[in-house]
Amino acid sequence: MSRLIASELATRLGRQAEAVCRHYLPAGRKTGRYWIVGDVHNSPGRSMFVRLTGPESGKGSAGRWQDAKTGEYGDLLDIIRERCGLHEFRDVANEATRFLGMPHPEPSRRPSPASLNRDASEFGDAARRLFRMSQNFGGSLAETYLRGRALTHLGHLPALRFHPRCFYRPEDGGLTEQWPALLAAITDLKGRQTGTHRTWLARDGSGKAPLDPPRRAMGDLLGHGVRFGACRDVLAAGEGIESVLSARELLPDLPMVAALSAGHLGALLLPERLKRLYILGERDAASEGAVERLAARAYESGIEPVPLLPALGDFNDDLRQLGRDALRISLQDQLIPGDFQRFASG
Repeated sequence: MSRLIASELATRLGRQAEAVCRHYLPAGRKTGRYWIVGDVHNSPGRSMFVRLTGPESGKGSAGRWQDAKTGEYGDLLDIIRERCGLHEFRDVANEATRFLGMPHPEPSRRPSPASLNRDASEFGDAARRLFRMSQNFGGSLAETYLRGRALTHLGHLPALRFHPRCFYRPEDGGLTEQWPALLAAITDLKGRQTGTHRTWLARDGSGKAPLDPPRRAMGDLLGHGVRFGACRDVLAAGEGIESVLSARELLPDLPMVAALSAGHLGALLLPERLKRLYILGERDAASEGAVERLAARAYESGIEPVPLLPALGDFNDDLRQLGRDALRISLQDQLIPGDFQRFASG
């Protein structure tokens, strides 16, 4: 009986997922279709994300959450239990019922499963349309920006394009602005574009635009990424585009993929014929957890996982602050013997 009650309560809470997050996780903020916060205890940060929209049950349902730092996941009942310090299900159910009985802003009419699928498809179509409307990367302000990040090996990057006037809609409902943007195609294992990542830039390309946040993705990200090179038997996977491209500076023949966040790195889908996976980590707890999860999944699939760590925060920090020679030595020391010579010949 308690399982049925829990399922019903989780479904009802999911219909008001944003209101639940604003009440129990006020330190977070809405970012697109997610509520982003530090952890289930309402700490500031961006490690934990709660899905605000989706079907009422099953994969991708509204109210499901995951913490990229700890690997924890659950539903809105788990959030209520942790935030209120409750131990007995009866108490959790009473608190959830109390919340559901409170007045909340009226949510928009619940969409049908068919309309949810249609919305997801249209969101992916919009991401692909934005990418098609953009300009070539070479010679653009986007290339200027990446060169300012000490990146020089920027030829033949079909995953990257430039948009001179990309719309930015503030999350607080402010006026829509237009800024130049670096666009990156997010693709699945078959090369089909599932989304587009945007990095808004300063108008002279000297850095990121003064926006919060200056990066966003649209479309289907889970399991996919921004790919550089065609994967064969060896692949390198990391989080950010700039960190991945920094490793590519020294290893231009090694296929790489940027998963765009720690949470998505841990969930990256791996090619069937892959034999070795280099995992480009970063010096923070969220990345450490993602590297561990991806390495475990690779090992279970018969793929050899090889974590690579930067000396500083990420590999772009190493490239900019320590220089190419130091990064070359660091990568050469961490790669499997023979792989550096194999992939550094481009």
